[in-house]
Amino acid sequence: MRAATVLASLVTTSALSLTLAAPAQAASTDYVALGDSYSSGVGAPGQSGTCLRSNYSYAAQWAKQNSPTSFQFLACGGATTDDVLNTQVPAMKSGADLVSITIGGNDAGFAPTVLTCLTSSDSACAAKVAEGKAYVSNTLPGKLDSTYRAIRAKAPDARVVVLSYPLLFDTTRVLCEMSIAKRRSLNSGAQALDDVIKSRAEAAGFVYSEVRDEFAGHGACASRPWVNGLTVIPPQNSYHPNSSGYTSGYLPAFAGSAS
Repeated sequence: MRAATVLASLVTTSALSLTLAAPAQAASTDYVALGDSYSSGVGAPGQSGTCLRSNYSYAAQWAKQNSPTSFQFLACGGATTDDVLNTQVPAMKSGADLVSITIGGNDAGFAPTVLTCLTSSDSACAAKVAEGKAYVSNTLPGKLDSTYRAIRAKAPDARVVVLSYPLLFDTTRVLCEMSIAKRRSLNSGAQALDDVIKSRAEAAGFVYSEVRDEFAGHGACASRPWVNGLTVIPPQNSYHPNSSGYTSGYLPAFAGSAS
């Protein structure tokens, strides 16, 4: 089945500037972008390397527009909280001023959940989402707390911006590769995930930046989607933001919280 073949690959990855001058604050800013595929830029053009980083990611776009003193692009497609703890945080330069991160979706089983919903019944999809919600409620909070503590220890004075995930699907249009029931189930899972991320980010003293408002009306299957639907080439783009999603969704959400 083509859908299963395409989505299986996810398991392993799972405003124009008004002036030409960079903001004064960015001139002395050391910026580090951590996290998973939603920070590395999966879904947008120009992905490269094993981490599938793209210059269309919100992180790379912000760095280009603001010219920070240094920019470490450590986000990696498929990353979990363990990857951030074991690989990304140790690679951070000490003394970062600004850190951004999206993390938690792969811990919660993003790829296998989407695969189940693509290839199974509405009830099987709902059951898989419920399984993910249980993990998000019972296990993910501790994982996030450990990750956030490690970031704070490495960058004690940094402004850390934790960005949410968008609701993946438009649920108003009939035509879509998934039923409305499946789309609603997956959106409810994303909502539960974002609620926990917000709680733990704020408990850590970090800035939580919600992207659902920016993406409203632009989910997969919408008339003007900012989230890719099922994508054959390259398959990892499936259910990730497209270039519009990063430029008009994630970038303003991050820029508004970066200072």
